[in-house]
Amino acid sequence: MDTKKVKAYGTEALGQDLKELDISRRAVLENDVEIEILYCGVCHSDMHHVHGDWGKEKYPLVPGHEIVGRVIGTGPGVTKLKIGDLAGVGCLVDSCRTCESCKKDLEQYCLNGSTVTYGGYDKHSGGHTFGGYSEKIVVDEQFVLKVPLNLDLAAVAPLLCAGITTWSPLRHWKVGKGSKVAVIGLGGLGHMAIKLAKGLGADVTLFSRSKSKEKDAFDLGADAVVMSTDKNQMDAVSSKFDLIIDTVPYIHDVNPYISTLSIDGTLVLVGYLGGLEPILNSVPLIMGRKSVAGSLIGGLAETQEMLDFCGEKNIVSEIEVIRMQDIKQAYDRMLKSDVKYRFVIDMASLKNQQ
Repeated sequence: MDTKKVKAYGTEALGQDLKELDISRRAVLENDVEIEILYCGVCHSDMHHVHGDWGKEKYPLVPGHEIVGRVIGTGPGVTKLKIGDLAGVGCLVDSCRTCESCKKDLEQYCLNGSTVTYGGYDKHSGGHTFGGYSEKIVVDEQFVLKVPLNLDLAAVAPLLCAGITTWSPLRHWKVGKGSKVAVIGLGGLGHMAIKLAKGLGADVTLFSRSKSKEKDAFDLGADAVVMSTDKNQMDAVSSKFDLIIDTVPYIHDVNPYISTLSIDGTLVLVGYLGGLEPILNSVPLIMGRKSVAGSLIGGLAETQEMLDFCGEKNIVSEIEVIRMQDIKQAYDRMLKSDVKYRFVIDMASLKNQQ
């Protein structure tokens, strides 16, 4: 099939730094939208893929699944967007569209395997997908989102991953006015969980191990901060929370938080993939009909709902804008948790590179 050469930033092999390279994007098909990428958020998962932390990768690897840009081309069958519109692309660019999950607008749980924005199989080109660290992207219109006009575009980008990752459990567990929600961890996911839960009308508490996070939490909208290392503070919130969103991205003990769930309360893991250590104690779960669950991003309809909500409530991510050429330093800083709260790449820096 026809392809176009596009400038991108990626790696050609495991262990190599990201650098400028050329990739091939498919030509615009019947239902495709071509987007000039203006901003791309930097997700922790980008770094994990580049470092090979999650297994074998497809090369060349071009990360990035928090994409905001402007439509510069459309196929003849496109009806949702037109040239000049602002558009977003998140973690998915395709799915089977026929399984029970897809029929329920749960493309993220496609039973036949959804197509992720980078490193996935492109059924049109036969190759693999490339992410948003690039000049342009071509995506089927069903997987392209409309971006509210009133929001800062750079700060919208992380909503396409960090935002929807925390929005989806808030909506699934029906958080609203009067709900009591706690958030574990104040990073890229945690700060969005606070903003979105507060926007929905919930009473919001941050669990933290660091007193230094207290002011930031209140500035973001939290109603309270509980030091998870302080037994008296933990005892004071026993049986309080309807929902706890756990954003911690590494192995940690969830048992201390179970006692703070109310009857029928749920702790939902959104940040960590892997086994829990130490072993989960089932006693408080059984005695209080409590649950530990997991959640993955959201479907396209839910993501659009989240973007529309953010437009109405004027909610965006807290960001630091960087040049594409500074991505290695950004990854190094992410490893040290030295970012408030999300890096976003100004893709003009790739086009203007000398």
